[in-house]
Amino acid sequence: MSISPQLPQLLRSRLFFQGRKFSFEVNRLRLPNGVEGEWECVRHPGGAVAVPLTPEGKLIMVRQYRFATGRRLLEFPAGTVEDGEQPLATAQREIQEEVGYSASRWDRLGQFYLAPGYSDEIIYSYLARDLDVLDQPPDMDEDEDIEVVLLTLDELEQAILDEELVDSKSISSLLLLRSHLAKEAAD
Repeated sequence: MSISPQLPQLLRSRLFFQGRKFSFEVNRLRLPNGVEGEWECVRHPGGAVAVPLTPEGKLIMVRQYRFATGRRLLEFPAGTVEDGEQPLATAQREIQEEVGYSASRWDRLGQFYLAPGYSDEIIYSYLARDLDVLDQPPDMDEDEDIEVVLLTLDELEQAILDEELVDSKSISSLLLLRSHLAKEAAD
């Protein structure tokens, strides 16, 4: 099967919902082979995730309730990139708000699409080191219910393998983190 280098032609786009964090649209496209169809898309400004790592090798994570799943998930601190905000600033804000730390060393781990089958949301992942506990952390968002959890890399990996409820951005960020740390060790 060959893949056409041409992109589909957008024939029509209809906005069905505009929320505070995302919008939902339906698009009519004509594929390069002439077939027409409709594709739904969640438009999202993107998110940033902080991967806080203590000198003792512990990852600082949160366990929080997520309405869409009806459960509490284990996640790295993360949030939506606000209008005009750089993704690194989002990650820096989120570790302060969600876990009460700041970091003086930040390394970019990478970026990835969260669910490209139906959304354009991209996640930017950053390693946060040289951590300091904040004397007075900013108030977390009033709609968040968060428990701070410390795990080693191996404990997090085992939680994932044991099918504990870990979100995909945290699993992806763990993979990027392991690669980053291996590269550092080799240098």
